[in-house]
Amino acid sequence: MRESLASLAKIHYGKSPNDVAVADGEIPIVGTGGIYGKASRALFDEGIVVARKGSLGKPHLFLTPFWPVDTTYAVVPSHDTDIAWLYYCLLDFDLTKLNEATGVPSINRNWLAKIGFENPGREKQRKIATILSTIDTAIEQTEALIEKYQHIKAGLMHDLFTRGVLPNGQLRPSREEAPELYQEAAIGWIPREWRLRPLGEMASIVSGVTLGAKIGLTETIDAPYLRVANVQDGYLDLSEIKTVRISSKTLEQLRLEPGDVLMNEGGDFDKLGRGAVWQGEIENCVHQNHVFRVRCNAGTLLPTYLAFFSESTFGKKYFVMSSKQSTNLASINSTQLKAYPVALPPLVEQAAITLHVQRAKHRQDALKAQATKLQTQKLGLMQDLLTGKVPVTVGSSDSAAHA
Repeated sequence: MRESLASLAKIHYGKSPNDVAVADGEIPIVGTGGIYGKASRALFDEGIVVARKGSLGKPHLFLTPFWPVDTTYAVVPSHDTDIAWLYYCLLDFDLTKLNEATGVPSINRNWLAKIGFENPGREKQRKIATILSTIDTAIEQTEALIEKYQHIKAGLMHDLFTRGVLPNGQLRPSREEAPELYQEAAIGWIPREWRLRPLGEMASIVSGVTLGAKIGLTETIDAPYLRVANVQDGYLDLSEIKTVRISSKTLEQLRLEPGDVLMNEGGDFDKLGRGAVWQGEIENCVHQNHVFRVRCNAGTLLPTYLAFFSESTFGKKYFVMSSKQSTNLASINSTQLKAYPVALPPLVEQAAITLHVQRAKHRQDALKAQATKLQTQKLGLMQDLLTGKVPVTVGSSDSAAHA
């Protein structure tokens, strides 16, 4: 049976927390973006916070006392409505559809009250909520592992790019244990066998196509090209590739080859200079002028080593300190990139370092793929269970029985 939200719960306006907000409070103050303060007392014992103004994103579930601010609604279920089930119903509903404001997005309470859901009864509500909360727990655990491995990878990279790898596959003893194995360089202490060389001495660095530039009357072609958005931190996002009209000569000059390292000219501080290795994924592909193509000299510098080194603490620090900075963005030019100091081990050691980082990255990538798979499964289950497409059998060991 389909029922309106008004018949399943009461919808209350949130209130300004000015008179209850305290630094040492224990009650969460909740806005459209989540918790942003503490209060001395609660407005509701439990409920679902839905945006009234501003960000109309996902709702927030609270099973403990909370204080919703005046830009939100507090949806408090009736005694015969399971709160977790109703939360998933609201999570599955696109609340942005209710926005009718031309300025700041907002939701009218009357419109919110009219949205409807298939109500299977309280017992089945609980069963559905249990199924979905189980997959939510799996997602949370996987995301926690991703964060853990991110820290592990960062620590590993710091050790690898400061201590290197011996022929036996082990890290060198630390500088505190064996100071004779190290030398001081402009970027800090590095192994004695290494050299510090500017990137421009070990690679050709080329800027890319300028969009809107005049081509002339020469033979032209539509070529796919990479933008800043395609070059992420350590990988390429090729989900959306645009094309540009260029001359055949320009294509020959700027065509990407497997092993080219792509580094961004500008972007957020934490992503500036990020490098990713091109593997020839798209034929006849070029790059925009905001992306540098770095082609390493064979026998001197491995592309994968350079990409990982640019992701390390050394790389990020250089790009941030050398960049031209604005409010939220930063940029570097080709001169600065050519001067980029790279700690250079012998090729065999570069390969060993790269292998260690790749193993850690593969583990992290596998966890990210698992989290994505779980998210997809959750969306599918929400659609099936909340709409009644897949009916739930209460009391059965099976999570759901297909119709």
